[in-house]
Amino acid sequence: MAKFVAVTACPTGIAHTFMAQEALLQAGKKLGHDVRVETQGALGAEDALTDAEIREADAVIVAADKQVDLDRFRGKRLLQTSVSAAIKEPEKLLEDALRAPTFEPAGSPGALDEIQSAKQARNQGTPAVYRHLMNGVSHMLPLVIAGGIFIALSTAIDINGQSSLAQAFDNIGGGSAFKLFVPVLAAFIAQSIADRAAFAAGLIGGWIGTQGTMYHAGPNASAGYLGGIIAGFVAGYVTLGLKKWIRVPRSLEGIKTVLILPVLSVGIVGLLMIYVLGHPVAALMGALSSGLMHIGASASLGLGALLGLMMAFDMGGPFNKVAYFFAVGLLATKTPEAEMIMAAVMGAGMVPPLAMAISAFAAPRKYSQEERDAAKAAVILGACFITEGAIPFATRDPLRVIPSIMAGSAVTGALSMLFHVTNPAPHGGIFVFPLIGHWYLFVVAILVGAGVGAAMVTALKREIQVQSA
Repeated sequence: MAKFVAVTACPTGIAHTFMAQEALLQAGKKLGHDVRVETQGALGAEDALTDAEIREADAVIVAADKQVDLDRFRGKRLLQTSVSAAIKEPEKLLEDALRAPTFEPAGSPGALDEIQSAKQARNQGTPAVYRHLMNGVSHMLPLVIAGGIFIALSTAIDINGQSSLAQAFDNIGGGSAFKLFVPVLAAFIAQSIADRAAFAAGLIGGWIGTQGTMYHAGPNASAGYLGGIIAGFVAGYVTLGLKKWIRVPRSLEGIKTVLILPVLSVGIVGLLMIYVLGHPVAALMGALSSGLMHIGASASLGLGALLGLMMAFDMGGPFNKVAYFFAVGLLATKTPEAEMIMAAVMGAGMVPPLAMAISAFAAPRKYSQEERDAAKAAVILGACFITEGAIPFATRDPLRVIPSIMAGSAVTGALSMLFHVTNPAPHGGIFVFPLIGHWYLFVVAILVGAGVGAAMVTALKREIQVQSA
């Protein structure tokens, strides 16, 4: 008896996905094989395969007419085919799978593998709420980045917005991208919780959150990104509850997916946002925006330093993401204070890799050959605002590296706020320097912070003792 795991998926995910599942299960029973099938239908992944099941399987069958993530099947015999083939000749597929080649993703390991593996290991114990939030943020970011850059280009072309091209860029950035990012954030948070069935409720809940007039908060007020987060989680868990509560025969699964769940979840989430959640969240966002506009000099320095500490503490982890998302969310207010906070966060995030690279170049005898090689990549990563470039150094010597880069990032964050540096683009590093207000002072803040971090870690580290043969 052989063990098989399989994935079935069709574009609509209503009928053929489950027909293929049933065919493979029946063929396995007939031939005396153990078969487990994961379906990726309209409700998302059901009967999901576990790591243990994949590990123990003799072969894998992926019967799909749409994109399926194959990375988890690395090192296993893998047969890829269509859904119709699984329905028509399941027994032949089981036999062919045992002779299929071993699957290895294309491409050899790169220089960033250590960073990626360290992030994956750290994220294994991450709370589900954080993972759902980050799923929304990752899909939202392209809209925020593109929108911020087009708004900045509009201002650079004509600060009064009278030029036709300036107006076009402002419509692309502020009139389109910035209006969509909150609904997209909410939709993908909801989808992470309850798969595709929750997407519509999240999208509509997030959109209602941006429309202050719908819940009598005023034409210029809205629940903003905080409302989007709340709408996403409400939509996700409401839909998840409905999926578990509403039971229908397999033959009616398509109606449940395309009619019952969307109508109920959209109605519940929409009413909650209009009558319960929208107005108080909009009031909170208004108070936050007003507070930032009247922040004093000493408080701004403290805020910049705090954000810098958070950006460097876990280099892409929860604290880093909270600081970054705080800054990104405020960009929607289109205030100079929000752009100052974004600049402080970006500058502080660039410091850790740069500080470690400077230290490795200045004191090579305190670093292994592997770390010195990583320092070359760290320069590029730091310049591109990829804070994770410091992870290889921090994993080897956390007690010396992390406090040092935190100090450097805090200095950069504080100096950026002191210099009133503004940044309308939430990502890009050196590539968005032309859009940054007082960019030369921004460079000074980054270099000073990187220098502080490098000096501190160099002073703390000891030379590597080379053992004689």
